[in-house]
Amino acid sequence: MALDLFTVRSIKSCNLLEMNKVPIVFAFDNNMVMPACVCISSLLMNAKQDTVYDIFVLYPITQELPRDGFELLDKSFPNSCFTFIGVEDNLFSGAFEIRGINALTYYRLLIPELIPQYAKVLYSDVDVIFRCDLSDVYFNTNMEGCYIAGVNSLSHLHKDRAPYYRDRIGIDPAKVIYAGNLIINSELMRADGVVKKMLSMIKDKYQFQDLDILNIVCSGKIKYLPPFFCLTTDISEYASMDREKILGIWPEDEISHAMHSGIVHYNGKKPWKGVCINFDIWWEYYRMSLFFNERDYFRFFKNRLEELDGLSLWKRIKVLLRYFVYGRRTY
Repeated sequence: MALDLFTVRSIKSCNLLEMNKVPIVFAFDNNMVMPACVCISSLLMNAKQDTVYDIFVLYPITQELPRDGFELLDKSFPNSCFTFIGVEDNLFSGAFEIRGINALTYYRLLIPELIPQYAKVLYSDVDVIFRCDLSDVYFNTNMEGCYIAGVNSLSHLHKDRAPYYRDRIGIDPAKVIYAGNLIINSELMRADGVVKKMLSMIKDKYQFQDLDILNIVCSGKIKYLPPFFCLTTDISEYASMDREKILGIWPEDEISHAMHSGIVHYNGKKPWKGVCINFDIWWEYYRMSLFFNERDYFRFFKNRLEELDGLSLWKRIKVLLRYFVYGRRTY
């Protein structure tokens, strides 16, 4: 499958520690450079000494993606290297867009063709904080016979999503996985021509875009991972407020592991924009990163405090109740 690409590779090669090299792909544009830097910082901070991350960045070729932050990461973490791959806009001309999510979300569908040097790769969105090394899940996940691996999206527990998947798309809502953190069996997908099939569907009006396409095309060839691999807002909320509903999906030890050290995915509200579940984890990693700015940090929390000061007494009580019921729970 021919794709018109432009690639720039960092000066440093990734030849060291070949056996422990973990390829991981991100896709974003100029609007997400700062969150991407914090995300990748958290990945590299938690790397084992013998883990090498071969990092690929997919971005719109029409944009001049700032490289300063990534060059800083490249120099500061010796076990990492970066490849930037510009994707032509015409590949996604007319792709369905909804809820302000543009065609860039479909970039992950191209990964098997864009990075042919790996049989298996990881993919992650950048509204994510890593709290663990990924070499174990990468090397120890057997992908034989499976196109992708990910975490159950709990769609069958949502009254609005379950009928959508069951009745409109025709797949079991209990088997839908999130698309924000994936292991991709590129070798098998290339052999079976899966990328071409997925790209033929990008103009169809699927409510959850690439997530729906991946789940439809890969149905029956999906490997299900523990929740630590994609700890979303939904999983965090169920684990804290209604754990019994998800104990039938994952055992207690896997849920606790996810809450303690799982990959936090902010698939709803973004912590750099406002208060949301697990926002404190993002800001903790922002403070530890090479990109910490005292003024931005102070401004964010000052604005949040001013918002709280403007709340009525009843709303303040509700905030305190949520804190003591939800925020204080330990595992």
